[in-house]
Amino acid sequence: MDERKWWKESVVYQIYPQSFCDGNGDGVGDLPGIIGKLDYLADLGADVLWLSPIYPSPGHDNGYDISDYEAIDPRYGDMEDFERLLAETHARGLRLIIDLVVNHTSIEHPWFKSARSGKNDPKRDYYIWRDPAPGGRPPNNWGALFGGSAWTLDEKSGQYYLHLFSPWQPELNWENPLLRQDIYAMMRRWLAKGVDGFRMDVISLIAKPDDFSDGPVGASGYFDPRERVAANPKVHEYLREMRKEALSGHDVMTVGEASATTLEDARQLTNPSGDELDMVFQFEHMDLDGGETFKWNDRTIPLLRLKNVMAKWQQGLAHSGWNALFWNNHDQPRMLSRLGDEGEYREASAKMLAACLHMMQGSPFIYQGEELGMTNMRFTRPEQLRDGESRNAYRHYVLDGDIAKDDMLRYISLKSRDNARTPIQWDASPGAGFTQAAPWMDINPNHTEINAEEQLHRKGSVLSFYKELTRLRHMHPIVVYGDFVPYAQEDSRVFAYTRILDGEILFVCCNFTAQALDFAPPDGLQGENARLLLTNCADSAYMAESRLAPYEAVVILANGHSGSSSNKPGLPGGRDSFDGVRTPGKEKS
Repeated sequence: MDERKWWKESVVYQIYPQSFCDGNGDGVGDLPGIIGKLDYLADLGADVLWLSPIYPSPGHDNGYDISDYEAIDPRYGDMEDFERLLAETHARGLRLIIDLVVNHTSIEHPWFKSARSGKNDPKRDYYIWRDPAPGGRPPNNWGALFGGSAWTLDEKSGQYYLHLFSPWQPELNWENPLLRQDIYAMMRRWLAKGVDGFRMDVISLIAKPDDFSDGPVGASGYFDPRERVAANPKVHEYLREMRKEALSGHDVMTVGEASATTLEDARQLTNPSGDELDMVFQFEHMDLDGGETFKWNDRTIPLLRLKNVMAKWQQGLAHSGWNALFWNNHDQPRMLSRLGDEGEYREASAKMLAACLHMMQGSPFIYQGEELGMTNMRFTRPEQLRDGESRNAYRHYVLDGDIAKDDMLRYISLKSRDNARTPIQWDASPGAGFTQAAPWMDINPNHTEINAEEQLHRKGSVLSFYKELTRLRHMHPIVVYGDFVPYAQEDSRVFAYTRILDGEILFVCCNFTAQALDFAPPDGLQGENARLLLTNCADSAYMAESRLAPYEAVVILANGHSGSSSNKPGLPGGRDSFDGVRTPGKEKS
């Protein structure tokens, strides 16, 4: 069995602050709003809360363009609010991790303001500058991931600065040791406040290559620099230094966003020696419908390819790293709308997708509203869009005549990051319980049907199913540490696998179709030897007939025993894993 670690046994809940809960009535989510929902999150069974950026920002990339790493954006509150949130989180036995965005800053950050004041400024080398190519053109044909060139001319100095995302997000130069020390000192100060770790934004891109030459042009008309940047081995050197200089001596969780990473790189990033990161987000499964490359289409994720990719990462990191499990985050459209059913089987498919993911090996991440079965928005006009990537794409493809307006809005409704950022649906009121003011972006009209208030006390709701998933993870070591073995890998309708640990077998099968299917379990997982641990179908016929209802998920446990485990690593507030206790002093049934 892999070495026991608290972060392996944790369920993480991601909060996108401006869309979570408005505590002061200005239409924007904030820290007091989050504090007011902590009991909800504890009852859900979350162990760790991840806050997307709460720092001051001009907002060109919804907070990921940071102008001050050590303050709180006034829209969200102040440092006193943050410290109260941290204290209240810990009082409930939960941990809190924050976003670390150190691949780039905002152009409004004091470092960049200083850097662009002159070529001889001490902060000039904190960023990446190059002279123009002949004719004044950008230094190379690299493209920005949000559209256009990856270079912007600084007219005062006559040089271009690099930005892999938007012109408002200049790249930091990690070759500079003074920059690195400033970053590590900032991290140490957050750790001194008591934060429990960091989610590291695009951390696999911080090390830039020596080769800044042109590359092959793709569909965007530019070379995708990730092909060269993401493979740079210096990232491992920087992360080992970060571990030594900033993280050493702290029992914290680190998860890196590893865009365009390979399995080999991920093994090194999350190697069991613990000298780099604890786990990484990889996005190969997110690109199966073009979501990470050219997303503006109506393609869907093919199940066979999804199964192969998930098995590749499950088995590829077994005993040599750790997976961060996710279907959704702030950068992805709702997986329920990509792989599930928004109609008759919405709740069944939402539960099926959850069971499929949460029973794999790795630490599962729940993105806000996922536990309610929230769906994509239907955007009908470009004025509804808040995401710079989507707005830029709409202007580019519609104005150039490459894609018709109605088609582009349909693609945006399927694939835009704005789908994840609509306010969470707390109740059926006009403001969805998110706010009593005009919300910062439109609320999905289906909040009158899909909301937390309706589900909180309804047996069989999506929310109640997520609570059961977290309970099972905390009760059964096999869910966390069992080896992953694919089953019926060539079946294009059912995603099935087994987990094996200490003589126990956990069998998971998930019907990804709207049809009832006959699907036999492996030998030995029938009769008295097996018991049904979980299903999303109230009248399941699977144990008796091996028949799956539409979008049914089944989890069967066989052999050996399950339950409590000794020598448990301690959690804050007296919480231990696998004992069924989710709130100190209160046993959950």
